[in-house]
Amino acid sequence: MAYGKLAIILTCAGCCAVIGAQAAPAPAATDMRQVFAPLSLPDAPNRYNSGSGLPGPDYWQNRADYMIHARIDTSTHVLSGEETLTYTNNSPDSLDTLWLQLDQNIYRPHSRAGFANPERHPHTTESMVIDSVAIMRHGHEIPLPPRISDTRMQLVLPDMALTHGQKVRIRIRWHYTVPGPWGGRTAVTPARDGEMYEIAQWYPRMCVYDSHRGWDTLPYLGQEFYLEYGDFDYSVTVPWNFTVVGSGALLNPGDVLTRTERARLAQAARSDRTVMIRTAHDVTDPTSHAARTGEKTWRFHMENTRDVSFAASPAFLWDAARIDLPPVHPAPGRKPVPRLAISVYPREGSGPQAWDRSTEYVKHAIEYFSNQWFPYPWPNAVNVGGHGAGMEYPGIVFDGWEDQNDTLFWITTHELGHDWFPMIVGSNERRDAFMDEGFNTFIDAYASRHFNHGEYAPKHDAEFAPLTGRPADDIIAVLKDPKAPPLMTPAELVPEEYRHPVTYFKSAYGLMLLREQILGPERFDTAFRRYIQAWAYHHPTPSDFFRLMESEAGEDLGWFWRGWYFENDWPDYGISGLSHVNNDARQGTQVRIRTKGRLMLPVTLRLEYVDGTHLDQVIPTESWHLTNTVTATFPGGPAVDRVILDPDHILPDPDRSDNIRRLK
Repeated sequence: MAYGKLAIILTCAGCCAVIGAQAAPAPAATDMRQVFAPLSLPDAPNRYNSGSGLPGPDYWQNRADYMIHARIDTSTHVLSGEETLTYTNNSPDSLDTLWLQLDQNIYRPHSRAGFANPERHPHTTESMVIDSVAIMRHGHEIPLPPRISDTRMQLVLPDMALTHGQKVRIRIRWHYTVPGPWGGRTAVTPARDGEMYEIAQWYPRMCVYDSHRGWDTLPYLGQEFYLEYGDFDYSVTVPWNFTVVGSGALLNPGDVLTRTERARLAQAARSDRTVMIRTAHDVTDPTSHAARTGEKTWRFHMENTRDVSFAASPAFLWDAARIDLPPVHPAPGRKPVPRLAISVYPREGSGPQAWDRSTEYVKHAIEYFSNQWFPYPWPNAVNVGGHGAGMEYPGIVFDGWEDQNDTLFWITTHELGHDWFPMIVGSNERRDAFMDEGFNTFIDAYASRHFNHGEYAPKHDAEFAPLTGRPADDIIAVLKDPKAPPLMTPAELVPEEYRHPVTYFKSAYGLMLLREQILGPERFDTAFRRYIQAWAYHHPTPSDFFRLMESEAGEDLGWFWRGWYFENDWPDYGISGLSHVNNDARQGTQVRIRTKGRLMLPVTLRLEYVDGTHLDQVIPTESWHLTNTVTATFPGGPAVDRVILDPDHILPDPDRSDNIRRLK
């Protein structure tokens, strides 16, 4: 209950006009000239990336389209493949070489990843063997000798340079041994009813050529990716009793599924509840397959994506439900079809609070993120209960069959949230991981609040508020740790012990503070949706994000970017004085607040009266431009019991011992 509007009077050392209590000298520890100094962002605006944070008038992006045929030899665990890559140069530059990524080479002996992260690579393989590379011209193949350096492959174009607007077609044949469970993100894992193949980073993939660095050829050390967009048509040949799920849409269900399976899928496309496509009985029944011997080829298509992955196994139970979004064309010339939330998992993963609920979680994540931020663009969304790598790819994610309860909900929601960051908004997660993991963790926290009336709220796991579930408390140890890297630290230089606390948690909580304490949900949501829409299927930098949020929200946020992203600053407010004006509550109340911190977040000041009522007012960031001490004068009212700073425990203030004062 409010008795009137708060009058805030700023006081500073050396000021002549002071109303109310005498200002205390400003603590020397906080130099406001540094806190609020103009911030120079890493990337200057130009004709490609504008000062508003939007793509500039001459923004360009190259393109990579793939046709891939792969086969798994289950007796040797060897995947062999052939791809035809069509690369389009939309840049203003002439390219005489191409660079591709060979991520499987992290498993070769003496790889850079093996030295950088030896704990992740206890075993080795022969890595990706390139059988042949050729450029396609007029129906003929002209061999190209590849130059392979660790996880990169360079191709020198013969007697030509690829100029603006030109395309080149490259045919590559390769094979590699799929790692066992120790492969992590791409692995073959035993289950009760057969092996489960989770296939990722499985084909030679184009590096990105952009206006910031030219070819971005950071070696793959086991972290994340930076990829070009294009259309994919890919097929997978496996034994007759395998079920395959993959990114995009299955184009040949009549060739690989039984009539019963197709009927169940049609039922799922009309159902908000989970429908079993392959049951536990089907897994052990050979007659439940479309064939009894030999092999089957499963064909998939996905448009405007940066990558594709798939999973294959004879052990998969399979269920699905409709996603409440408009139908989409699965491929050019095909009729629109309903979209499905899909889960596959071994029998040992089933259970009423385990993978039986996975599709419910998938459906919620896709629908919630679509309605709240940006529509999901692709045909289906698949959750794989397998090795448990907790890894995301466009339209398909790999989680652990042993996950259940809140753990399964949180990991499913998080991995599917990556369909927005960085699958739709294609930031360079290999360099700027906070734009990937942190942005995703931020939207995950709100998804936890939204699901089933908060069944799994608040989000409280290794990614966000891991100790108590209260982010304002749990982040303090990170902010005050002198070894903790700032968010703008290059991803490969963030030690593993700080990857979740900084890249995930701090980044997500920063956006939460920006939304709830600085801008407010309406301004933040409008700006954040604009960011997603403007950079969908493009490559934004941190500078683009910072500029766009300022421009769209109408706020100079340099002080916040500096304190939270470039440094590890925190707020530290305290009450240094409380009195009635002339010792008379009817004349008003004065509260003196001081700061010892360097992050001047807006802070709520609550005056509690002896009659049980209270008055809240916000001390804005601008109050601290010229001073370390603020005096707030409240209008007259009942006698005051006490005053509290940040009464709802929202801000990461490490010293709350001086946040409450009673009137003597």
